[in-house]
Amino acid sequence: MPVQAVRTGVALNYEVSGEGDPLLLVMGTSGSIPLWGELLPRLAERYRVIAFDNRGLGGSERGEGPISVASLAEDACALLEALDVPRAHAMGWSLGSAVVQELALAHPQRVASAVLYATWGRCDGYQRAMISALRLPYAVRDMEAALAVSGLAFSPELMDRPDVQQLFEPMLPAFPRTEAQMAVAVEQWDADLALDTLDRLGGIEAPTLVVVGEQDLLTPPRQSKAVADAIPEARYELVTGPGSSHGLHIERPADLVRIVTGFLDEHRILT
Repeated sequence: MPVQAVRTGVALNYEVSGEGDPLLLVMGTSGSIPLWGELLPRLAERYRVIAFDNRGLGGSERGEGPISVASLAEDACALLEALDVPRAHAMGWSLGSAVVQELALAHPQRVASAVLYATWGRCDGYQRAMISALRLPYAVRDMEAALAVSGLAFSPELMDRPDVQQLFEPMLPAFPRTEAQMAVAVEQWDADLALDTLDRLGGIEAPTLVVVGEQDLLTPPRQSKAVADAIPEARYELVTGPGSSHGLHIERPADLVRIVTGFLDEHRILT
């Protein structure tokens, strides 16, 4: 995969696949490009998909300065600039959805539409407890425990499957591999805890889709609904039934692609 130096002082690992309107994918906490699974090639059938590793994870440099949701949004904007993409759809998962919020607020001219998948605007007490539990194994550098608790992102149906270990095998390279990457994951969890956009979301001008699964424990539907309610004319989609977890794109990729492409096709980028 190519690596691109950007104005925020890091070189970001990225890949571009497919043709059509540009669609920037912003990854969630502690993940890198392979964690998109089937979603990426499915979206690339219709769009020019730009996926990248957030600073310090996957093949991207850490660089200097603190990691915050706003700084990650600047990285994302800088990558679009470096790739000469003046305007793109932007889809973020979990932490990535928070990054897309900040990107749409800080650089409205860059964001043709926003897809906020598994999102929130401010942690409530329950979510703070959940994120703190997920953060701890990274803070003590226990990768085995980190992978074990990552099961909270998936549905009871998936976690009870006898072949669950084999299912997760292809995703293991997407997780932090080194002590430095685990430290970056802690910074990302801290950025999740610090997120506080709820009172500013009314300033998002881009057409916005908020999508979440009813089984999502990490960004519960009530939190995504609060974001949708705060953004003018945002569309809210709740996916129900088995596999409607925080890892919806892994468990129900066809359903998520149908919802996302239906929305994006209504907001084509006119050139």
